[in-house]
Amino acid sequence: MLQFQNKVALITGSGTGIGMTVAKKFVENGASVIILGRRKEPLESTSQMLNEIINEKQTNGFVKIFSGVDVSDEKAITEMFDTLQNENINVDIVVNNAGVSGPVTCFAHAPLDDFRSTVDIHLTGTFWTSVQALKVMKEGGKIITISTFFAEERPLEQRPYRFRGPYTASQGAKNRLVEAMSWELTEKRIVSIGTNPGPVHSDRIYKTVYPKAASEFLRVSGFEDLSPSEVESANKEIVGLLGEDEQTIKDGIKSAAEKLGKQETVLTNLLNKVQSIAEKIQKNTSTMIPDQQFLSQDQVATTILTLVGDEQSKILNGKIIPGDRVFYPVKSYIRSSVPKTEKNNFEGIPCIVTNDDSDDALQKATNLKSMLEEKGAKIVDGGNDPEKSNALFIHVTGDVPEFSKLTELTRNEWDGLVNKFINTPAQISQNAMESFVPGGSNDPRLFKESFGRVVIVGPTLPAGKKVGGHARAKAEVFRGALRPFATTVNQELSDVLKSNVRMFVVLPGTVDGKEPSDENLIDTINYLVTKEAGSSSEVIFCPDESR
Repeated sequence: MLQFQNKVALITGSGTGIGMTVAKKFVENGASVIILGRRKEPLESTSQMLNEIINEKQTNGFVKIFSGVDVSDEKAITEMFDTLQNENINVDIVVNNAGVSGPVTCFAHAPLDDFRSTVDIHLTGTFWTSVQALKVMKEGGKIITISTFFAEERPLEQRPYRFRGPYTASQGAKNRLVEAMSWELTEKRIVSIGTNPGPVHSDRIYKTVYPKAASEFLRVSGFEDLSPSEVESANKEIVGLLGEDEQTIKDGIKSAAEKLGKQETVLTNLLNKVQSIAEKIQKNTSTMIPDQQFLSQDQVATTILTLVGDEQSKILNGKIIPGDRVFYPVKSYIRSSVPKTEKNNFEGIPCIVTNDDSDDALQKATNLKSMLEEKGAKIVDGGNDPEKSNALFIHVTGDVPEFSKLTELTRNEWDGLVNKFINTPAQISQNAMESFVPGGSNDPRLFKESFGRVVIVGPTLPAGKKVGGHARAKAEVFRGALRPFATTVNQELSDVLKSNVRMFVVLPGTVDGKEPSDENLIDTINYLVTKEAGSSSEVIFCPDESR
């Protein structure tokens, strides 16, 4: 009997790539599979291939297709699981695989609609798929979530992934969501495991991520006599030619040159430079791996099948696997104690303080404004105030509200939390950057040696003498979004754009439940406005921790 005979596995984003390979591996081992995605044609092709395997192995399995299903679409996911429930189909294994590259550009230049869409697919898609899947899962069920090693954390360490701000924010939260769900689904005897496979061979990396990253480097650094906007426009026309035959490339270059009014030699040189940088990125990435080999998609699929084994899954519940396959040395980005700054650095500084509309965020922001004014800061309203370009921007998210379980939230409640802790801080940060460097979104050269400070005061860890792991895990989902996001954005601001603009994240509270201190918060911000803070890589501060 094959290992997964009489089991049903549902894999998101399974028409192509890793998802398709995972579905194939399950079918080869006796499982029935439910495949879904946005495009009908690849799903039908995959279904034909899977049915051929089922017939060959005579497993009595089946393949069920749900096409036109975007995991970020609440209605589509809900209706899919309602259909499965009405047809009495139980799902034993869910693999959260669907994903997109998202905008591959400096955060200051990333369209916020694309930012939100990336978060909706990676984070909210994982959340809502997992929640709705509970309708058709029984004891012994497994939820496997595929994430990225770039967003995973070691103690007091974060990893930046330049040009991938929304990707890292959603992936960081997703890793922590895996852990929170493991607490909540224990009584249902359903396990939740995450896997960060590391670099994997895929068309998306070679044809999208690496070339787009190379294109962004050239937009920022410049190429021949092209302006940043001209580099961007040209790359949109020609990067898709990479990997094509010589005649197709030649014809594409000619067409782009006529459309853009540029010389063919310039565009040819630009495409060659993009390819050279993309290959360098790939080579540099390979040096992070002991054997310098990206995983194959088949190896990732094998990993997933290993994780869902009955004995292994019990041991690995709530963990992110593997702990590390890559060597990615990073600077220190997190600090748990704040350098003492005797000087009051607030005197005369314009401060814009915004907050979420929750009562606790309003109260914290009000207290913060009062303390800032006592120290001589000038509280400035938003809008077109001329002092806004020199202001210190502070945004208070408020804390994670009281609720029993994440997996019992409605979709509206979940969306509200994502907006509160991820989308709104991103929007405010980007607005602040535009105030510091007007026009810098489209002309990155303007960022050089500019100065500015954005401080996001994130959710507090729950306080009390007997705070359980589940309560901390719920807060960490959203703190886990802000940490890799801030790390990524600040590497862009410092190393790529050569600016002294910084986005800091301050996370109050302690792991042992001590009450946060407003004095620690104001002392932290007093340090963050200094030039010294801008020259350090540390951008995430936990001012109440003594570790």
